[in-house]
Order: sequence, then C-alpha cells, then structure tokens
Amino acid sequence: MEEKSLKNVMYIMIAVAIVLAGALAYIWWQKATLVNELTIEKEELTAQMIDLQNDYAMLSSDYDTINSQLDSSREEVSQLIERIKQTEATNRSKMRQYEKELGTLRSIMRNYIVQIDSLNTLNKKLTADAAAARREAEESRRRNEELQNTVEDLSGQVAAGSVIKARGLHMDAYNASDKVTDRSSRVVRLLATLSLVENDLAPKGPVRVYIRVKDPDGILLTNSTQRTFEVNGEPMICSASREVDYQGKEVELSIYLNEIPSYVKGIYTVEAFTEQGKLGEAELMLR
Repeated sequence: MEEKSLKNVMYIMIAVAIVLAGALAYIWWQKATLVNELTIEKEELTAQMIDLQNDYAMLSSDYDTINSQLDSSREEVSQLIERIKQTEATNRSKMRQYEKELGTLRSIMRNYIVQIDSLNTLNKKLTADAAAARREAEESRRRNEELQNTVEDLSGQVAAGSVIKARGLHMDAYNASDKVTDRSSRVVRLLATLSLVENDLAPKGPVRVYIRVKDPDGILLTNSTQRTFEVNGEPMICSASREVDYQGKEVELSIYLNEIPSYVKGIYTVEAFTEQGKLGEAELMLR
C-alpha cells in the first residue's frame, strides 16, 4: 500500500515537472520572440533615421540663415542615430521617444523644403524682374540716345540752315580815274562785290563781312583798316571789312581795299567771310 502511494506521488511530481518545463519553455520562446521583434523595430527605426540623414544631406540652399538651420538639424539627426544605436532594443519607452523625434525631424525637413522652394521661386521672380528692369533701362537709354541724336541732327540742320551765305563774289581793280583796269601799274584800289542771299533762318541784325586779299605770292594785303576776326574760333586778319544790316533778305555790298602802295602782275585771290564761316572765293588777273 505504501509502495503504491509512493509511485503516485512520483507520477504527480513528474507531471508537475513536465508542466513547469513546458511553461518555462513557452515563456522563454515568448521573450525571445519579443526581443527579436524589438530588435527588428530598432533596425527599422535606425534605417529610417539614416534615410532621413541622407535626405538632409541632399538639401541645399543659397541662403545663409536656412543653411545654418539645416546644419543644426543634420547634427540632431546624427546624434539621434547614435542614441538609438546605444539604446537596448527592449527599452520600448526610449524607442517610442525616438520615433516621435524622427517624426518631428521629418516635419522640420518638409518645412525646409517648402521654404527653399518658396525662396527659389521668389529669387527666380526677382531675377526675372531685375532682367526686365535692365532691359527696360537699356531700351530707355537707347531711346534717349536716339532722341539725343535726333535733337543734335535737327540742331545741326537748324544751325546749318541759319548760316548766312553769299553769291556772286567778284573783285575788280580801279585806277586813279575810278575806272576798271587790269594793268597792275595803274591800280590804286581793289573792289570786292557780293550779295548775302535771302535766309529767314539766319540771325537778323548787323553782320560784318571780311575780305582777305592775297597777292600772286600768297602774301596777305593789309592797310591801316585791318582788323582781327574769328571764324569757328580760329583768329584771322582781314584786308578790309564792312558791316551791313541783314534782315533775312538779300543784301548787295561792296568792300574797297585802299592804301596798298603797289601791285604786281599775276593772280590775286579774294576770300570773303563772316564770323559764321567762309562765303566764297574769287580771282583777279593783273598784267
């Protein structure tokens, strides 16, 4: 009887041991499975952080302020990756904290992308506006130059049109009897005649006409009435001159050259001027 009771106790203990061993095996399996799952989650979180790190590395901007902020966020990502690596996979509270930080850094990166795109769009617009302004300024400068050239052309035309001109310049030699002669030995004076032509654009009022007479050797003939005048800023000496009242209508005038001691044979030239310019030139042959 006692032997039978002992066997029953033994069977019960074996059964309990088997149950305990099974329970322990199940608990160990559950723990191993959980650790494996948490390790996979850690690896996935680490991979996501590395992807985010690469995304941050590819972001660039032309603006110093954003670049400084990007550098700060890149440093945060690098530090978070190191913290994940150093944390046990089974520390679920830390891993959940890192997941939240990952989400925050992703959101910050999206904001950077929006800012950079907005600034790039604005920069392109400003660049286009600046280019348009430069083109408009260049066009305005070109138009101003054309207008200036037109004004200068018109001014030149008006100035050219306002110049007094002459026709019919002629020179004769006279003897003591006040008759025309071509004998050099009998000449006592020379007479230059010409007409200032009609010109409504020319300035009205007193106009002095100057003559320069040169002998056959090209020497300028002068007397006590000689005076100096300027043509386009160039000083000249005249042989004789006369002032007339010019009112835009044709004016005939004569200018005498007296007090020349003697004349020689050859060709004498006479040039007529106003201070605006040369009126004409003629020749006289004496024998």
